[in-house]
Amino acid sequence: MWLTEKPMRQLWFPVPVPQASPNCNCSLSITATTINTNTNTNTRITTTHTHTRKPTPVVKKKKKRHHKLCPGESTGITEEMRFVAMKLRHVTTPQDEQPDSDTWHPTMEGFLRYLVDSHLLFTTLERLIDESENVSYTYLRKTGLERSEALGKDLKWLEEEGSVIPNPSSPGLTYAKYLEELAEKSAPLFLSHLYNIYFSHIAAGQVIAKKVSEKLLEGKELEFYRWEGDVAELLKNVRDKLNMLSEHWPRDEKNKCLKETAKAFRSMREIVRLVVS
Repeated sequence: MWLTEKPMRQLWFPVPVPQASPNCNCSLSITATTINTNTNTNTRITTTHTHTRKPTPVVKKKKKRHHKLCPGESTGITEEMRFVAMKLRHVTTPQDEQPDSDTWHPTMEGFLRYLVDSHLLFTTLERLIDESENVSYTYLRKTGLERSEALGKDLKWLEEEGSVIPNPSSPGLTYAKYLEELAEKSAPLFLSHLYNIYFSHIAAGQVIAKKVSEKLLEGKELEFYRWEGDVAELLKNVRDKLNMLSEHWPRDEKNKCLKETAKAFRSMREIVRLVVS
């Protein structure tokens, strides 16, 4: 018996097609064969379904960025500012400009200019704190570190002793104007200057007082360098209040305070330089 191939007529029949999976590549092939014999015609359908699994994409996990603490941050904003000020003092201040240096020699004319500019500075600070309606400023009123009244007494005594009291000079006028503008614009930035001025006066001011008293005032101690109570405790109270307030400041605002610390340091250095001018 011989097999005879004939062209296959068009056939319609249902073919189950598997659902494609999103995680694989699928292919389907269909083969139809018709065999004609003397008695009947048989049609055989063959389907082939091939699965090729897609490679699993590699997902790179993003590394979590942890905030790097600034020096002193775990203690509070005042400690952060202290680190900045100490670094600037050791890096940018020549040895002969430091009051504790043997080459630092005050003059009476320069010391008077220093007192006048300091008086302007403290008067400005205290007025801005007392007159402001900002709630943050109320925490730093009547701290015991105010110096305008004591400086007024010292300048009056020096005038009675025959000294000619000068007008405020450029460093004091420039800094006082900047503080007035800052007090209206940003409480955190202004308060960072307030603390840095207090800290600077207590830390460096006592060294200046001792040298000036020995070389220019025959041992007399000025009211500017006297505080009612323990000055270290008074400064600690201010420090604690400022740290408490800064807990509500965002990190960006604290970073700006550190930049203002550098400005405060430079401004105060210009005023201290008047002593040896």
